[in-house]
Amino acid sequence: MAKTSKKSALIIFSILFSLLIVGTAGIFYFKNRKIQTKTEQSSSRNIKDKYVSFLFEVYDTIQKNYWDKIKDEQLINLYLLGAEKLTGKKQEIAVKDQKNLEKLLLQNIKEINEEEKKKEFTATLVDIVLANLQPFGRSRLYSQKEEVDLKNRVKNINPEIDQYQVLEVKKDASAEEIKKAFEDKSSQLKTDTSDEGQQKLAQVNKAYEMLSDEKNRAIYNESGAEPTMEYKLLTPQIFYLHIKQFSPTTIEELVNVTQKVDKGETLDTLILDLRDNVGGAIDGLPYFLGPFIGNDQYAYQFFHQDVKEDFKTKIGWLPTLVRFKKVVVLVNENAQSSAEVMAAVLKKYNVGILVGTATKGWGTVERVFTLNNQFDPNTKYSVFLVHSLTLRDDNQPIEGKGVEPNINIKNEGWENELTKRFNSPVLTQKIKEIVADKN
Repeated sequence: MAKTSKKSALIIFSILFSLLIVGTAGIFYFKNRKIQTKTEQSSSRNIKDKYVSFLFEVYDTIQKNYWDKIKDEQLINLYLLGAEKLTGKKQEIAVKDQKNLEKLLLQNIKEINEEEKKKEFTATLVDIVLANLQPFGRSRLYSQKEEVDLKNRVKNINPEIDQYQVLEVKKDASAEEIKKAFEDKSSQLKTDTSDEGQQKLAQVNKAYEMLSDEKNRAIYNESGAEPTMEYKLLTPQIFYLHIKQFSPTTIEELVNVTQKVDKGETLDTLILDLRDNVGGAIDGLPYFLGPFIGNDQYAYQFFHQDVKEDFKTKIGWLPTLVRFKKVVVLVNENAQSSAEVMAAVLKKYNVGILVGTATKGWGTVERVFTLNNQFDPNTKYSVFLVHSLTLRDDNQPIEGKGVEPNINIKNEGWENELTKRFNSPVLTQKIKEIVADKN
């Protein structure tokens, strides 16, 4: 592995961090340039009715940006079936083209007397059409609130919980004050065996874990983002790192966490736990994978309307990861999206041995597309659309298939196979304990 100074690595990651915060929308892409191209085309239809204009802007957005090529007849059928479900009437047109669909939709709108019901019909019809695109239920119509909620989830921000309030301390509280508040709170709650008491104790533990770490606290103060990693030193030789999701702060966390244990000569084994990882900011993977496989490496591919797009890593090895000569990557049936892409790449480059069960097979990349034509002054809608599929190194889609581990823990004798791979009974025992604890 090529080595870089820690100072230069920190500079790279701090610059990257600021760029990702601005440019990343999360599990989906938020590319304004492409969205504007689409809305300009939709506006040129010159449809006077605001509801039908909205319906056809969504139509155009799907046809241009959906992951699969979709013909007019297929898309028109979805609109007809949706309208049929909403009206309870058979929806038929002599020739399945856009002009006849426009006439039919306009007729349906005119037959609705109340303005609020016209709004409901339009929004529900679009949502039905989007939800019935394959994979079913992934594409949806989003209100402005739903879009904000999605962005917060991707950034791992929970605006409903203030971690300082959980501990009942001020934002400028000292480390000693935070520690004392935690000890007092946890002492009180440990005697409460009710479900509510245990939930509160878990919240207190989480708040303290976040605020007692200087760098995690700084990230939280700046962006409201909570940590995406849990970690601990299992033995002087083995470091355990659990990535719960990918957010714009995950890369900075990786630097901070690995620096803490980058001491001495004995630590040489990494257990990278991707189990139950819900995915997230796939935009950051070309940067996040670089520290594991090196700079300018072909990492993964997207598939969009018969075209494959290659993504290469943007940065190189992280010095604090170079020490790990033995790497186990834990996966399970709940690891999805970006986590599956990462698992596939690490497997492809033999960075580590994948241990566990096949991943979920959620291999779609969604984008949010803004819409120029809006019909409700109180609600701004956007389209949340499956734009691409992610591919494994064998060119098969992750969607519906997942990523297979090198060692499947459902197979008898998997422990012996793992021991043979690394010649480390201690590592095998730790993996067994971690797997058993999760189950």
